[in-house]
Amino acid sequence: MKIKAAVVREKGGPLSIEMLELEAPRDDEILVRVVATGVCHTDVVVRDGLLPTPHPVVLGHEGAGIVERIGRNVTKVAPGDSVVMTYDSCGSCPACAAHAQSYCHAFFPRNFFAARTDGSSALSKNGERIHANFFGQSSFATHAICHERNVVKVPKEAPLELLGPLACGVQTGAGAVMNALRVPAGASFAVFGAGSVGLSAVMAARVVGATTIVAIDLHDERLDFARSVGATHTFNPSRDDVVASLIGLTGYGIDYALDTTGASKVIRQAADSLAPRGTCGVLGASAPGTEIVLDEVHFMSGGRRLMGIVEGESTPETFIPTLIKLHALGMFPFDRMVKFYELEQINDAIADSLEGRTIKPIVRM
Repeated sequence: MKIKAAVVREKGGPLSIEMLELEAPRDDEILVRVVATGVCHTDVVVRDGLLPTPHPVVLGHEGAGIVERIGRNVTKVAPGDSVVMTYDSCGSCPACAAHAQSYCHAFFPRNFFAARTDGSSALSKNGERIHANFFGQSSFATHAICHERNVVKVPKEAPLELLGPLACGVQTGAGAVMNALRVPAGASFAVFGAGSVGLSAVMAARVVGATTIVAIDLHDERLDFARSVGATHTFNPSRDDVVASLIGLTGYGIDYALDTTGASKVIRQAADSLAPRGTCGVLGASAPGTEIVLDEVHFMSGGRRLMGIVEGESTPETFIPTLIKLHALGMFPFDRMVKFYELEQINDAIADSLEGRTIKPIVRM
């Protein structure tokens, strides 16, 4: 079938809106008519060639839409179902067997290589291969092919065009708090970076009952927003001594810290602000080979911990519906971060996100 998609053809260049050919779904695949897709920083990183995803490629990995066709081996969903498409996993490695699919041993090839497991692509243009299957979907398009492992059925009454970001960015921030760090009621929590991931973490910290919730960012408007969705305190590193301020809040440091920036200096600040036996989660990605330097005596003697977190350690099949329910109850207002764009405005959406004008862009098809 013919579809419209945003194609990356040059590193760092604008995405071009093109008509492509999409193959019919194979026996184990699902064809989804995409309603809307969130724009994530990972899409920009791949556009810029910082990860080994081949070009030309259709990106997009926070898709939401309606199932149109299924392969004969698919039983999880049926045509007409409302779905969110999330990250892909193999389902058979030790991590997947332990319900820890965000650490799937094949996570990188299944999500970043932009090809089926047999190396093929479902997309082309006049015989030219267009790489697809990015995060098992490539949803910067009017239609996408996904898989049972990375599709989540959602209630028909849920606001479908809003739900795409739950597949990655929002799931990552909220899941870091609720699934990975497991922040308990009454604890203190600080997030470094108040973008969509960090703000999702702030909302989740309020849901779980953290009593001291701190957002740290260089943009005051983001800090104001953080206060409106649950932060009890905010600091701006351009004028605040963040470590001293965090220690001063409790007298001994923060129980849980979360870095969303991937910057080694910021991670050091997060670790230095921890209370004895405190934990710092790291989910921001930086260039391969980036090193984290810690004060070994401070880190060891206080029994402090540092942990990497991918996709919020979430099981999407259960966690995404949980976030939808929390939103319906008014307890998780992630919709307040969102600004909608049309597919033809996708480059504006990316630019607005990078410049801080929009917290979470969603592209409607």
